[in-house]
Amino acid sequence: MDINAALPLVIRKSKAHGGLARGLHEAAKAIEKHNAHLCVLADDCDQPDYVKLVKALCADHNVKVLRAPSAKILGEWAGVNRF
Repeated sequence: MDINAALPLVIRKSKAHGGLARGLHEAAKAIEKHNAHLCVLADDCDQPDYVKLVKALCADHNVKVLRAPSAKILGEWAGVNRF
C-alpha cells in the first residue's frame, strides 16, 4: 500500500478514535500541545499565509506534513459535511 492509499484510512481511523483536529484553530492547538503527529494540507489551498503558518508550526514541533490532492477530497476523508 502506498501513502496515497493509506492516508484516507489514517484520517478516518483518527476521526473514529477522536484524534482528528480539523481547521486552522484546532490544528494549531493540537500542534502546540504536542498532540499532533501528522498534518495534512490541501494542495489547492489558496491562502499562502495559512500554509506558511501551518508549515512553520509543524517544523517547530517536529510534526510531519503531507499534502492531499484537494480541499474537497480532504474534507471527504475527514468527514466534513458542507451543505
